[in-house]
Amino acid sequence: MKVLAIISQKGGTGKTTLALNLAVASELSGNPAAVFDLDPQASSMSWKDNRPDESPAVVSLHSARITHYLDTARQSGAKLVIFDTAPHSQKDALEAAQASDLILIPCKPSLIDLRAISSSVKIAQLAGKPAVAILTQTQTRGSLTDEAVEAIKSYEVSIAPVTIGNRMAFIHAFTAGRGVLEIEPQSKAGEEITSLFSFITNLMENKDNDAKAKPSRSAA
Repeated sequence: MKVLAIISQKGGTGKTTLALNLAVASELSGNPAAVFDLDPQASSMSWKDNRPDESPAVVSLHSARITHYLDTARQSGAKLVIFDTAPHSQKDALEAAQASDLILIPCKPSLIDLRAISSSVKIAQLAGKPAVAILTQTQTRGSLTDEAVEAIKSYEVSIAPVTIGNRMAFIHAFTAGRGVLEIEPQSKAGEEITSLFSFITNLMENKDNDAKAKPSRSAA
């Protein structure tokens, strides 16, 4: 079983969107997944309440129960567990990071979001786990994404070779309790999640993983 922690000390970066869509991608690939919702807002649980399917499992829990629920997930046959962490909660984020194989740090291409990356990178460093930043809610036009890639390089963190666009498909899927791969698999949003899931899976399955991904971006 592999464990992914999605961490950002800045709110509104798309942690829940990534967690749920990656969990659905895992299920569709034949690997049972679970999302552990550590955010008091419980957005992942709200999505689950609207979902007609039993899988993936979504559990709301306190960080003190991480070990117990990881053991339960492993015994239940889960192949991927994803932590959906809360912003502005370094203790919970650190405990999730320490229990993970890989840390994913979502970031919007804006100055305030880029400055907030340093806190998440420090958490990854304290946990001693590999981390990868990913740009989210990107626009198809303009140079902001390319400028953000250059800015992230200064934080000593690798960058995923795919960006996640600001697309309505993610909103429609969330409202329906679905992943974009279930309602619009051939869309740009679907392509982005497929590429990200493949990238993350390869990183976590590589025993010599040092998370040194080349900074690049997918086609918008």
